[in-house]
Amino acid sequence: MMLGSSTRRSFATRFASLFAGAGIAGLFSNAAASAGQVQGGVQKLNYEGKPAGGTGFITPLIVHNGVIYIAGQGAHSRDKGETFPKDIENHTRHVMEGVKTLVEAGGGTMDSILQLTVYLASIDYYDGMNQVFKTYFPHGGPARTTVAVAALPGDSLVEINCTAAVVAAARKGA
Repeated sequence: MMLGSSTRRSFATRFASLFAGAGIAGLFSNAAASAGQVQGGVQKLNYEGKPAGGTGFITPLIVHNGVIYIAGQGAHSRDKGETFPKDIENHTRHVMEGVKTLVEAGGGTMDSILQLTVYLASIDYYDGMNQVFKTYFPHGGPARTTVAVAALPGDSLVEINCTAAVVAAARKGA
């Protein structure tokens, strides 16, 4: 019995290697991508939900297998030269607007956010961040981890990354 199972595994491994070596698997995935179908493929997108240009070393939005991955967003992630008060409420609002923009560009909604990781420049900002945070999740928030760190890029007081689900209604509009 062990021998039969081992033989099937080795056959499957050799068979898969044959396809990989012949480049056949790549043909299937390239044909699907060129037809506009990205099922199972990785989509790297910019803030507008369009294919990322590949010029930056961080992609703000990735969609793969119905899951949206948002890179860490700070208060100045999409800095347009605007100035605003440096307090946790303003920084959290700017960050959450960036998260919302990216989630929606990826085909999700704020209610489809599954998990967030929040980094605070000081744990003293926890209550102020929560006051703004709950306005974005009136139907209950996602799973969340919040940690305090020594410093954040761009002198931001808060940075958030998250994962969300692509929702069917959002996909139809895309």
